[in-house]
Amino acid sequence: MFQNKTISYIGLVVLHLILGVAIYSYSKLSIPYGLAILSVGLLVILKTHNDKNQVLYIVAYTVGSEVLMRMAGGFIFYEIAKYSIIVFMIMSIYLSGFSKNSFFIWIFLLALIPGLIVATINLRLDSNIIKSISFNLSGPLCLGVCSLYSYQRKVSLPELENILLTILLPIISTVTYMYLYTPNVKDVITGTDSNFETSGGFGPNQVATIIGLGVFILFTRIVFYSKEKKIMLLNVFLLLVITFRGIVTFSRGGMMCAGVMIVLFILVLFQFTKRKGKIKILWLVGASILLLSFVWSYSLFQTSGLIEKRYANQDAAGRIKASQLSGREHIMEGEYEIFLDHPFLGIGIGKARESRLEESGEVVASHNEITRMLAEHGSFGVLAMLILIVTPLALYVNNRFHIYLLPLFVFWILTINHAAMRLSAPAFVYALTLLHVYSIEEQKKLNQNLKEK
Repeated sequence: MFQNKTISYIGLVVLHLILGVAIYSYSKLSIPYGLAILSVGLLVILKTHNDKNQVLYIVAYTVGSEVLMRMAGGFIFYEIAKYSIIVFMIMSIYLSGFSKNSFFIWIFLLALIPGLIVATINLRLDSNIIKSISFNLSGPLCLGVCSLYSYQRKVSLPELENILLTILLPIISTVTYMYLYTPNVKDVITGTDSNFETSGGFGPNQVATIIGLGVFILFTRIVFYSKEKKIMLLNVFLLLVITFRGIVTFSRGGMMCAGVMIVLFILVLFQFTKRKGKIKILWLVGASILLLSFVWSYSLFQTSGLIEKRYANQDAAGRIKASQLSGREHIMEGEYEIFLDHPFLGIGIGKARESRLEESGEVVASHNEITRMLAEHGSFGVLAMLILIVTPLALYVNNRFHIYLLPLFVFWILTINHAAMRLSAPAFVYALTLLHVYSIEEQKKLNQNLKEK
């Protein structure tokens, strides 16, 4: 869609830079912006009957803009992005159908039901049962419905890359907002904990997660869509400034995840390319290391060396912190113990969080979706997670042209281990791993069939 139209790509980037400035300058603009995403999405699906998988672009944009909307207060309620995506996908499944082979996705969705039933029995009467269930169920439900739509649905490689670009564009607006929110990072860095001030005033974990995804997408665009010098310079500049802002959130998970995705992506490319291509990849690796060194050095300067201590798990004085995972390992251990005590049905959706409130007097949500699923869904949670882990890897055997599958899968599995499913991003990104990407030969056959018709 965009790769052959230089002015279109530059124009879209500039538009989203302006959007970030506008929303920061007047935060109430985020409300009509959020409503526009939802209403335009519904209208496009209804008008086109989703004849060209338009829903994938609509959902991609919703995913990319979710953090910006939460920062600026543009959503009517907190989980509206996930439930909007569910509505978009259900409408599109009705209009476009779904694969008859998506048997295991149905099993995954059905495996969520026992935990829902147990929750209605176990949750305290004085708690907000609907809110508690909604908070913990929205992520898995969003993932299941998106996966049902995407399972073995055919798209071309350029189409998939345009879907990823659609995620990236509002991330550019988000980072623009962050730069305006905290123009001088050095003034607000006082320790090695995750920093809300450098994260646009919002949760650093979620911000770093979406920025990490944006860093990966930008890297892939440098690889495939930066043949013109001005496009290359633009993409490299965006990669540098976005990586810097991701690092100085002081939330390690999102940026480390981006690094793993990029390394895996390079390994996949190396496998598919010939000798000349391999040499170019090696040059790319060298240039990437140089750029990362520059960004890291600048981050050290701007944080007075504290970012290095953060990644070394030290406090501002240089002492090793007792917890490697900011206390999250204790939550994980507690949820695993709950699973051992209630291995069959679990204790019900939302009950693990309520149990921690009863024990410690603090509201502490789980950051690990795997242990939460085990604790709250029991053996059905084990079944659900096994299905999610095995399915894309099994599909990859006959889907080798999906060069993004493994990096996107890694994004999902790493993100749900440090940020659970707070965002819609891991749900949708997982669903993208289930798409069947055309080979060159399949694309030619499809084009020939279209001409004959």
